[in-house]
Amino acid sequence: MRKNNYIALAKKASSIQINELKKIKKVFNHSFVKAVDLILNCKGKIIFAGVGKSGLIAKKISATFSSVGIPSFFCDPAQALHGDMGQIEKKDVLIIFSYSGNTSELNNMLKYANRYRIKVIGVASKTDSILLKASDIKLVLPKVRESDVTGMVPTSSTTITLLLGDCLATTVMHQKKFSKERFKIFHPGGNIGNSLLLAKDIMIGGNKMPVISYKKSFKEALKIMNKKKLGIVVILKNRFIKGLVTDGDLRRELKNFSNRKNLNDFMTKNPLVVNENMPASKALAIMNEKKITSLLIVSDKDYKKGNKVLKGIIHIHFLLQKGI
Repeated sequence: MRKNNYIALAKKASSIQINELKKIKKVFNHSFVKAVDLILNCKGKIIFAGVGKSGLIAKKISATFSSVGIPSFFCDPAQALHGDMGQIEKKDVLIIFSYSGNTSELNNMLKYANRYRIKVIGVASKTDSILLKASDIKLVLPKVRESDVTGMVPTSSTTITLLLGDCLATTVMHQKKFSKERFKIFHPGGNIGNSLLLAKDIMIGGNKMPVISYKKSFKEALKIMNKKKLGIVVILKNRFIKGLVTDGDLRRELKNFSNRKNLNDFMTKNPLVVNENMPASKALAIMNEKKITSLLIVSDKDYKKGNKVLKGIIHIHFLLQKGI
């Protein structure tokens, strides 16, 4: 086979799956609504189960639920026979995936759930399957054409199962009014967490800030700048930002140095300030656009009122260190 046929085969397989996934709309019915309501009203945990490839799908969906603050974990039906069943309580909801619905390993888990009246949401393609017969809520997956050359290897069937699980998660997220701010809480690290950081998460404040009264001298400003090592000094008047002096400003003034010279004579008046709730990525974009290395931060309340009470400072190095 010529290598350029590889792309043709891949395109064919992807086209089959894309077309088959459109059948997911058949699942969005009254049973789907009942499943979402059951999850929203759950007082315990959302426990996912499945065997083989369905088990892998169940693990992924469980991870998605946990990542958005919905207590969840995966329970392996085989391990459940050796004590893990004790993790499942009456207040929990059990969501079981099995495309055929007749996987024998699920039998004991279903018997346990039915015996202790634990609510079960079954996800399978056969309405007369063991799984759906034992489920309180039945989500019937449409029959799909597999995308491999034999038409037998689980491909489209696993993808549509994953899609249904994701649709459950996103619908629940919407109803719980899940936000980027809450998402950041559960993802403090990694690229996602960094992309959600706000200015207030990165800024320095308090004694770490290089600040000085507008009444102070050039020499004192130079001393503060050397001590704080941010390349700037913020000039304050009664806590309000009056101006900004950079190391470049001070170097230029050294040529005409005079202890009597007032900071007001060469500082940048009314420097740019940003809201503490500005995304850190946007702060970096502003720095690049304005060709500056620091931004002055004010509180959300003061920003809305137009007050310039300094709350913090962001240096471009802080953003780069966070991988923004």
